Amino acid sequence: MMITRIFAATAPEGGELPNPLLPADYDIIWSSVIFVILLTFFWIRVLPSFKKMLDERAQAIEGRLAEAEAAQKAAEERTALVEAEQAQLRAESSSIREEARSEGAAILAELKQQAAQDAERMVEVTKASLSAERDAASNALRAEVGALAIELASRIVGEKLKDDAVANRVVDEFISELEGKKV
Repeated sequence: MMITRIFAATAPEGGELPNPLLPADYDIIWSSVIFVILLTFFWIRVLPSFKKMLDERAQAIEGRLAEAEAAQKAAEERTALVEAEQAQLRAESSSIREEARSEGAAILAELKQQAAQDAERMVEVTKASLSAERDAASNALRAEVGALAIELASRIVGEKLKDDAVANRVVDEFISELEGKKV
């Protein structure tokens, strides 16, 4: 209520109260002139430098994006090269392993063959040794049997066979007869 009394006291004589929300006409005109001046100043001075700064920023961002894309492509290419190199190394190591396996199998076969040959040689040497020993034993046995046969024949005949050729012939005939009986 107090505000109404204040407005009533300040009211012009026509009795109509001025609207406190509407400024006076001269305020509106001067405010419009200053607004247009400020708008023109911002339009001419501030806005172009602001646009220039935004354009530079956009170009810098686009440049960084292009650099990032180029770096990403380079990284992808390097990754592809590394993967290809790894695949090549895997294939190479696989071929080396296969080669080593085949060489190992060849060495093993060679060693088996050499062992078989060594065993065969040992068997032959042993057979030859046994044959030589058998022949030596047979000759020794023939000599001993011959000596015994001569001594026995001497006793039986009553006289000693003095001629070695005759004695050897008698012994050989005796042994041949013994061998003929065995067979």
